[in-house]
Amino acid sequence: MATLIDNYEQQYAVLTADITAKIGRISVLNGSEKRPFIQDVDRELEEAQELLEQMELEVRGVSGAGRDRLRGRVESHRAELKRLTQEFETAKKPKSEIVDLGLEESWNNGITEEQRKRLLDASERVDRTGRTLQNGYRMVLETEEIGTQVLKDLHDQRETIQRSRGRLRDTDAELGRGSRLLSGMILRALQQRLILAVVTLVLISMGCFVIYYSFKS
Repeated sequence: MATLIDNYEQQYAVLTADITAKIGRISVLNGSEKRPFIQDVDRELEEAQELLEQMELEVRGVSGAGRDRLRGRVESHRAELKRLTQEFETAKKPKSEIVDLGLEESWNNGITEEQRKRLLDASERVDRTGRTLQNGYRMVLETEEIGTQVLKDLHDQRETIQRSRGRLRDTDAELGRGSRLLSGMILRALQQRLILAVVTLVLISMGCFVIYYSFKS
């Protein structure tokens, strides 16, 4: 339960930090330049209100001494949201209608020490979240660099394999030509041996025939 509330508080801290930044932009812009920021802040204030309602629902389900502590945290967030809403309403007004409200004095009078401590804790959580995101982004860049190098190595290996295949095909073709040449040479040698055997047989036959008739006569 507390973990869920902590998650809601982290989302709330990030959201209110963005709201604060946009209110600062609204206060220095004029006319139509304010409109998109005003629309964004209206939407984010509604989201922040919904997060507070979710936190209150979760607090109701908590029993024991921790319930009062969580309720105090939610009240601190609600006071902060009220302050942001007031600042937003003031920032929306034309500059000619804005009166110096003594922001420092309003801050000191409108927020208790406990609420200020909660706001500082929320700010620290936002900073930690930002550092975590930066570390994650750096890891993504490093992983992308490693992946690029691996792809380059694989590409080089693929080219090496393709060149080796080409050499193997050429070698195979040379071996094929050599095998055909050797087969032709063997065939011609066999033919010559056959012719020599036939000639030898004819000569032997003729010699026998001559010798036979010599003795006969």
